[in-house]
Amino acid sequence: MTIRILPAIGDADTARAVDGLLGRLPGAHPLQTAGDSARLLDTLAVLAAASVAELPEVVLVHERIGPTPALELIREIALRFPATGVILLSADAGPALYAAAMDCGARGLAALPPSAEELATRIQAAAHWATGVRRHLGRAEETAPAGGGPGGRLVAVVGAKGGVGTTVTAVHLALAASAAGRAVALVDMDLQSGDVASYLDVQFRRSIADLAGINDISPRVLQDAVFPHPTGLGLLLAPAEGERGEEIGDLTSRQITAALRERYELVVVDCGTQITAAGAAVIETADTALLVTTPDVVSVRAAKRMVRLWERLQIRKAEETTTVVNRHTRTAEVQPSLVARTTGTKAARTTVPAAYKELRGAVDSGRMQDLDAKSGVRQALWALAGELGLAAPPGPGGRPPRGGPAHAGPADRPSLTGLRRRRAIGGGPADTSGGTGPDQLAPVPSMRPGTPLARFRKRGGGDRGQIAVEFAGVLPMILVTLAVVWQCVLVGYTYSLAGHAADKGARAGAVGRDCAAAARADLPSSWRAEPDCGTDGGVYRASVRMEVPVLFPGSVNWPWSVESTAGAARED
Repeated sequence: MTIRILPAIGDADTARAVDGLLGRLPGAHPLQTAGDSARLLDTLAVLAAASVAELPEVVLVHERIGPTPALELIREIALRFPATGVILLSADAGPALYAAAMDCGARGLAALPPSAEELATRIQAAAHWATGVRRHLGRAEETAPAGGGPGGRLVAVVGAKGGVGTTVTAVHLALAASAAGRAVALVDMDLQSGDVASYLDVQFRRSIADLAGINDISPRVLQDAVFPHPTGLGLLLAPAEGERGEEIGDLTSRQITAALRERYELVVVDCGTQITAAGAAVIETADTALLVTTPDVVSVRAAKRMVRLWERLQIRKAEETTTVVNRHTRTAEVQPSLVARTTGTKAARTTVPAAYKELRGAVDSGRMQDLDAKSGVRQALWALAGELGLAAPPGPGGRPPRGGPAHAGPADRPSLTGLRRRRAIGGGPADTSGGTGPDQLAPVPSMRPGTPLARFRKRGGGDRGQIAVEFAGVLPMILVTLAVVWQCVLVGYTYSLAGHAADKGARAGAVGRDCAAAARADLPSSWRAEPDCGTDGGVYRASVRMEVPVLFPGSVNWPWSVESTAGAARED
């Protein structure tokens, strides 16, 4: 048995000593030494991209490997490459370090300087363990679907050509799965013209391009790049500068999707319509590949060319691809069965109706998550998520599961006979899916008429009801603000009236006329004035005191008043 050994040693003297010992071990095949943690992880990722069998059976990690600490590096290798045994090389081979290394996933601890006998024993034990793990993984892969990978499920959504609704499909599949209680990541792999951020009203400075130069995508690095959307989705967005999309290659794409699958239950990737090296890697490793097309000759031909391209490049077989027909109508000459025969793919039973008017408001506002739940497009896409198994299946008795969406999938749809019966008596929704059979019918949420949610929707619930509730909560604040502003206006107007009345009274008294009568002459009836007139040397003075009304002049006045004084020279 040949044992492939990958040393990761930063110290030159230790590396030469270990290489000399490995060269004398029977059956050992040493690989080129990795001088740091980044090079080690990069090498393992490249080998794992080919197959698990290409990975070395044993990795030797020096205690001063750097820049990543040795124990943290061992933990990362154990998580990302579980079929490889790791041995820690350390000058301190005490019980505490041994326990810490085992907790991180190491298969052994060898003391430095190394001895041939101890190193051979540790390598043999680790290689035997790695062989058993790979044998177990091999049996599991025989029963796993093609393209499957560790961790969460990976779904690639690809458009046959531009404008067929690829991004809308990817967004709503992710929203449906998130509503079912799953941890979902939505990745915009349309690197030059991605629009996921525009459809979900997101402005975020990080993008998938920020992960391009990182060989070790740790959970913390991934968390910094993923935007947590209010809907619960984790968004990994395309770069705002399209030229940066060239930084994402095949290897980077595989590393990113592998890191996401370790953290999320479902990863939905919008691959756009242009096949790049990054997109091809996603399509190749995806558990489910969806090819979105519209029921017209040009789009179906484009879908056929796309499938043939995948087969020529050995990316994916036609029979492993599912075609989704968007903007479908009953009267269209191109039906899903014809698309399936033309492309050689499987056609999804659920079709998406042609109802762009329903989408216009959500598209223009950039809030696809606010699309009306009664929309035929939304119901069809969420039903597609149920058909693909992305949303939780209905619970006992046909009701949706607790915590899941109201219409999780095809199993939650009413039968054709029951739907016709409800239509005959004036109940049940109209068929907006544009399908030709019961599998194309839009799902009907399970709801009793007397429940508060049913009454809320009957009154025009959903987003419109939410807006009404929010407005009702803000209305008192608006009214109070208006009242304060109006009261300030009344105070200022009262000061103006008092000053004008005092000026008129002083001028009238200066020429021998009635001062008080002149002061009250031009005042509105709602304002009461108390003039005080008299001489002060050669000046005739008039003081006017007025009360300030409360909101409505003539009703109630404030307990305090305003006063204004004016004077005029006496004319004898």
